[in-house]
Amino acid sequence: MTLAPSLKLPTITAIRAYSMGGAAAKVHGQGGGDYHDQGHDHWIDDHIATPMSKYDEYKQSRQSFGINVLGTLVVEVEASDGTTGFAVSTAGNPGCFIVEHHLSRFVEGKRVDQIKLIHDQMLNSTLFYSGGGGVVINTISCVDLALWDLYGKVLHLPVYKLLGGAVRDTIHFYATGARPDLAKEMGFIGGKMPTHWGPADDDAGIAKDIAMLADMRERVGDDFWLMFDCWMSQTVNYATKLAHAAAPYKLKWIEECFPPNQIESYRQLKKNMPAGMLMTTGEHTGTIEGFKELSDAGVDILQPDVGWCGGVTSLCEIAAIAKSRGQLVVPHGSSVYSHHAVITFTNTPFSEFLMTSPHADSLRPQFDPILVGEPVPEGGIMTAEQLDKPGFGVELNRDCPLERPFQH
Repeated sequence: MTLAPSLKLPTITAIRAYSMGGAAAKVHGQGGGDYHDQGHDHWIDDHIATPMSKYDEYKQSRQSFGINVLGTLVVEVEASDGTTGFAVSTAGNPGCFIVEHHLSRFVEGKRVDQIKLIHDQMLNSTLFYSGGGGVVINTISCVDLALWDLYGKVLHLPVYKLLGGAVRDTIHFYATGARPDLAKEMGFIGGKMPTHWGPADDDAGIAKDIAMLADMRERVGDDFWLMFDCWMSQTVNYATKLAHAAAPYKLKWIEECFPPNQIESYRQLKKNMPAGMLMTTGEHTGTIEGFKELSDAGVDILQPDVGWCGGVTSLCEIAAIAKSRGQLVVPHGSSVYSHHAVITFTNTPFSEFLMTSPHADSLRPQFDPILVGEPVPEGGIMTAEQLDKPGFGVELNRDCPLERPFQH
């Protein structure tokens, strides 16, 4: 059986990679796909605990140790009928090199619907230098997202309908930022705060973060969710003490206490946790195998970043792993690229919105300024209608200082 001529799908004729911000750029603090690439005096860079916090010279600022050196990667794909799709992630110039000089061979010439084939070929062809994650998987994720955007635009359908359609009419969000009290006023269901202290600060550090939690609990009342994001900065002993100290203040979960490969640390922490408190992680995990190990360790909520875990194609597989164990998958905030997926998942009852305004006191699109038409929650809620545009429903802001450093 052959398709009618009018139903034949176009092929992909070109793939292009652009960067913005990061260490290689002439202009810094651009935001975009690398949301850590912000200006000075931003909450996202204010004494947040990290694996580098044990060094005094790198305690105050995450930018000081290079969290924003990669910058934004933009991947654009073009079909033989002239339709273009694109996506953004965090990989900058290194990602551009990988796209133009390696991954392009698996993309150009394929039909726009051959996303899974391209995805598998990209993953397997980079195993010898990917290390199972990091900038290579970020880059593959960006290509995958661009392909889904292109496919949706060719078919004039939003990505969520390509994935099987919405299982709910709305997405409810919690906010990540420095001001959960303001997030409550904006209609969010909860607020996740970064921890500012770690094992090098010992019990005094725990006391300071608990004082912040107690203050926020007083401000928001008993029913608003409060969570801690620990950003890979802790030890099992420290995380255990912090969790128990936080329990009287109804901390809903404690997130990403350890680096992604420290599976045994997560397994032990789960045994040590106060009853009713959730353990979550996954933001920096880049492989399906890694998520299976985290699931086996008893993580309650898997939190892949769709721009860092392999794209929508991998995210759907991760959601299936979580569903098979009765676990939730609540992706790390990644704007429209998450929204179109999670509205189709039965095990994602809420989602994350990352507050990228400097003081977390107003709603700013996460990838501002690089996406045109990027939706934000209204009263903490986003509707399916807000996503009802072809592809991911956004366009590339070509007024941004984009550079194409390599061409194949």
